[in-house]
Amino acid sequence: MTESAAGFGDPPAEVLAEAAVAFGLLASSARLHLMWALSQGESDVTHLADRVGGALPAVSQHLAKLKLAGLVRSRREGRRQVYYIDDPDVVTLVRMMVGQLTARSTHTAAAAHGLRWTGG
Repeated sequence: MTESAAGFGDPPAEVLAEAAVAFGLLASSARLHLMWALSQGESDVTHLADRVGGALPAVSQHLAKLKLAGLVRSRREGRRQVYYIDDPDVVTLVRMMVGQLTARSTHTAAAAHGLRWTGG
């Protein structure tokens, strides 16, 4: 690790590679929507597919990739597989990122609406 100007050391290459994989998985709007839904609470694949508007097989594949990357976990409840995010830091990251972008989008839309209204 090398020290940077801010006093933080650079993470090892393996950590950066793992983070890049995680962020790459979240670059899909479908997977990000699933993560957003799971940040609100656990759910089975059928409910998640209904919520995000995806086909059951596609949602299952996305969940398998997220699970393989360690971003989500699952447990069996009878015949159902229930998915959840086990890491509170991942929940915070997803909520903060989506929440911030939603607020920015809402603010931009309100500003654009205000400009159109005063201009007409």
